[in-house]
Amino acid sequence: MAALEKANVGHAQSYGADPWTHKAADLIRDVFETNCEVFFVFNGTAANSLAVASLSDTFHSVLCHEFSHVETDECGAPGFFSHGTKMAPVSGENGKLSPASIEQTVKRRDDIHHPKPGLVSLTQATELGTIYLPEELKAIGRTIKRLGLHFHMDGARFANAVVELKVAPRKLTWEAGVDVLCFGGTKNGMALGEAIVFFNRELAQSFDFRRKQGGQLASKMRFLAAQWIGLLQNDVWLRNARHANQMAQKLERALRSIPSLRIKYPRQANSVFVDLPRSIVKKLHHRGWHFYMDVGPGGIARLMCSWDTIEKDVEALVKDVRELTK
Repeated sequence: MAALEKANVGHAQSYGADPWTHKAADLIRDVFETNCEVFFVFNGTAANSLAVASLSDTFHSVLCHEFSHVETDECGAPGFFSHGTKMAPVSGENGKLSPASIEQTVKRRDDIHHPKPGLVSLTQATELGTIYLPEELKAIGRTIKRLGLHFHMDGARFANAVVELKVAPRKLTWEAGVDVLCFGGTKNGMALGEAIVFFNRELAQSFDFRRKQGGQLASKMRFLAAQWIGLLQNDVWLRNARHANQMAQKLERALRSIPSLRIKYPRQANSVFVDLPRSIVKKLHHRGWHFYMDVGPGGIARLMCSWDTIEKDVEALVKDVRELTK
């Protein structure tokens, strides 16, 4: 908010020709230690969909995990913006793709009656709260390049993966072969806005036109960009993500102490998946707790912690769960 207030003083050029947009893009280049192309958009659905469209043709398919956001929660937007590109869901343990599953899917059919595989989209951290290790990403990247595909990363919670792994962002992106990253800001404290980061600069040649056509070119771009300055300077983005992960860790430990509950997936980022009886879920909702039951398989409750979750929130939820499971 302080960064937004600073950007709200005086006149500035529109459509990104302002000092805040240039500075924010340079800060992102510093974070990833490379000369990447950076585009700011309003939200994650647009970021993923426009990125996918820029990497594919109308007859292509996008290999993604069966529980990935681009497959289950974008209302068909990637196919809409790419004028026909089809999602090709791939199964994988704990929400993750593997080199073998990617290659098997690509080679399953190569006839003209089937969409031609064009790219792989994976999520870091995944929709099931797990994290790809650098070596896993490198192996996937090598497979993708050998198969002649592009590599897209949905990084709505990329910051949570970085702080958990304690590695440089470059090791999780372009060093592993990622062509385009959708870098999440909203889920890490911003009011709105995401960044689309092209490590493969050739793929960004006409993206400014695609962004405009998709209704994502902000006239007052500085108000999107200024937030990134506030987030990236002084490592606020890392501090926010670290706090969210720590709250999830605290929640997981507390829930594991309740014998009747079962934690479904490893807690590696800022989410905890717990198998709650439907009767308990209904009562928790009645008490004012809001969480999804349809992320992943089998009606498992997804409990998310965020940059603004406080310990009292965690303690209050655990208290209610204990009371209702007695």
